Amino acid sequence: MYEIYETKERVMADNEAEAEKLRAFLRSNRTFFINLMGSPGSGKTSVLIHTINRLKEKYRIAVMEADVDSSVDAETISKLGVKVIQLHSGGLCHMDADMTARGIERLGIEDIDLLIMENIGNLVCPAEFDVGAALKVMILSVPEGDDKPLKYPLMFTVSNVMLINKIDALPVFDFDQNKALERARKLNPEIIAFPMSTITGEGVSEWVEWLDKQIEDWRKRL
Repeated sequence: MYEIYETKERVMADNEAEAEKLRAFLRSNRTFFINLMGSPGSGKTSVLIHTINRLKEKYRIAVMEADVDSSVDAETISKLGVKVIQLHSGGLCHMDADMTARGIERLGIEDIDLLIMENIGNLVCPAEFDVGAALKVMILSVPEGDDKPLKYPLMFTVSNVMLINKIDALPVFDFDQNKALERARKLNPEIIAFPMSTITGEGVSEWVEWLDKQIEDWRKRL
């Protein structure tokens, strides 16, 4: 006789508890937290730059740049005049709630209205771990293909927002926006989509205006 103990279930349960604790702390601090996810090269940092530049006069913003080893993105974001910390995962392909909480403690957010984490670049691991965010945003870039919801369903299931980035490249790639959205909404009927290009600026204002309203509505509910 022997026992089978599913260790992943315990890990996920522990993470969920830690994420809820972190969410409560962020609410008490009135800090709106966004988990920004996407593949390497999807344009996470570019979207982040546009978002920060349009909101930094209204909100006190801080950024956590998560990566396996590099500090390139933190160096880029630090030039925008916002608070930033680089988090190295030590080889892990995701951030979990405990790692995020320790990063927040190190960063210090007592004076922060909007906190954004640029998660480690992939569509698998980050989708599995709740990090205590108020909003989960994922980026699907045109060069990746409109079939990504079929290949990585969990990411599209758990995300609140899908940013379809690099629409300036539509004439070059075989990407059907309607198919991408249809596939995503079969997994998550509530997902909200914003087509955009950080090169031309198309669609960026619509995304930022929507986000601004979400933050304001969230703050009113506190």
